[in-house]
Amino acid sequence: MNMEIAALSQVATWPNADRRTRIVLANQFMTTGLDREGFEFFSALSARAQGDGLLLALAGTFQSRLEGQAEAAIVKLDAATSLDLGLPHYFRGISLARLPECAGRAETVVADLEFVLMVKDQFPPGFMRPVHAALSRAYDLLGRTEAAAQARGRAGHLITDYWANPDDGFRFAHQRLVEFAPGVYVAQGYDFSDVGFVVTDNGVVAIDAASTPEHAAAALRGLRQITELPVTHVILTHTHLDHVGGLDALTADGAMVIAQANFPHELALQNFGPPPLGYYLSRGQSRRAHVTPDHLVDNEEKLTVGGVDFTLIPISGGESDDGLVIHIPNLDVAFTGDMNMPYLGSPTLAEGSAQGLFEAMQMVIDLRPRQLIHGHTALTDNYTIEAFPGLLAALRDLERIVAAGIADGLTLVEILQLNHLPDVLKDHPVSVMPYLVTRDNFIQRVHRQRTGYWHRGGEGIERFAPAELAAALNLLAGESPAAFNTAGLELARRGEHALALHVVDLGLLSHPDDPELVGLRQSLLDSLVAQNQMLNPFKFMHYAALADLELAPPD
Repeated sequence: MNMEIAALSQVATWPNADRRTRIVLANQFMTTGLDREGFEFFSALSARAQGDGLLLALAGTFQSRLEGQAEAAIVKLDAATSLDLGLPHYFRGISLARLPECAGRAETVVADLEFVLMVKDQFPPGFMRPVHAALSRAYDLLGRTEAAAQARGRAGHLITDYWANPDDGFRFAHQRLVEFAPGVYVAQGYDFSDVGFVVTDNGVVAIDAASTPEHAAAALRGLRQITELPVTHVILTHTHLDHVGGLDALTADGAMVIAQANFPHELALQNFGPPPLGYYLSRGQSRRAHVTPDHLVDNEEKLTVGGVDFTLIPISGGESDDGLVIHIPNLDVAFTGDMNMPYLGSPTLAEGSAQGLFEAMQMVIDLRPRQLIHGHTALTDNYTIEAFPGLLAALRDLERIVAAGIADGLTLVEILQLNHLPDVLKDHPVSVMPYLVTRDNFIQRVHRQRTGYWHRGGEGIERFAPAELAAALNLLAGESPAAFNTAGLELARRGEHALALHVVDLGLLSHPDDPELVGLRQSLLDSLVAQNQMLNPFKFMHYAALADLELAPPD
């Protein structure tokens, strides 16, 4: 069983485990093809928590995916819907639709999932993609041809809000303008990053500037439905291109640009860093930014615009050394940029600081804001102020474990395989998912920063190109592409899709035109996209780009 499933399985059994943790675990079982394991896990958990409609529905869902188990599964699914509204109906409708002829229950599928659509605001938007796919099958069986066609146009198998394609890049949500406090708006889904707007009596203060002028201009047009006041200030939370690339679109009225004192140094490092992965940038977008702030903040300072007080607080670490937190005390709001980016910096750049993150998180806790607004929608949704105390304690504990492992000569893989879950998380259920999303990236960053390029176990002493490894494996495989295909299929059956992809990619270097390997590679990429949709957006982007996936915005 992979480490993510092992960790989630442990957490899901805790008495105060939240529903999201259990749903994420169910998704990991499904997308890795471990249906029997999922059935056994949720059946046992449901038996210990009788009366929990979600757990019973998940047990029934997995049972419906097992050969010859449909009848018993439907009994569980029906019972689950009598215990709770919402999620049990969702899982019953989806499960019945997967069965041949909807198990003769097409009307139930329609009733369940049309109800879900009526209350869809209670679900993440991406959950509606499989709803429409299931409804299209049920409508076809009922002869509702037009409704089936409309549903197919909105259908999909992923359950994420993300959308991505080469032209638009990656987005965390559909385009929307969200008001988090009086006069505080955030444009989400216009870009990979979010753009904040604070409307004052005299003008608008923008927080960050998206990746491109086109994206920033679109976000500003969304705000123009609220106010025509000019943008007087643009405050940049840090230097990354997805937060500064669209600056020109926001400074047309002569806005003052404010950034942290380390901004110029970080900008130079970024501009000469390696290319980003996947759909981070849209097609044809420049990788380099040219920004000269009007004012640099070296120490905490106050700014008042149109009767609104802002406190600008420099931070070092978290993601980069030029972070700037913007606190609006009268509104109990803090803009934190990407200080909590779960990769402890961009995974493609040499940055990030564990100690800097700890200090920044404690500083934010001490501010006691009601609302945190991060630089990306998924961070704002999940890294809430309520999650901070437990998350900070858990990450401090994790750092101790990593430091001890390094001192003991453990390799990076060995430290990752410790699968460490701090006990403090048992008392902080809202901190569990942020911790699990951050954990492996945190370990990798700290290990890389505190070790050299030669390791005790011999890692790094010799380096081999993929072509060399492929040639060696091809010898072991008897120069047969079928051997690579067999190994890839068996690893996938065990739920090891990433390792399977690595083996297949090496096989393709020796046998680039083998149709079975090409087809298996695409199947593995599709699985890895689905596996990472709820836990790792950067991996999602990477695998989606490799798979040439073009994902439309959620309904």
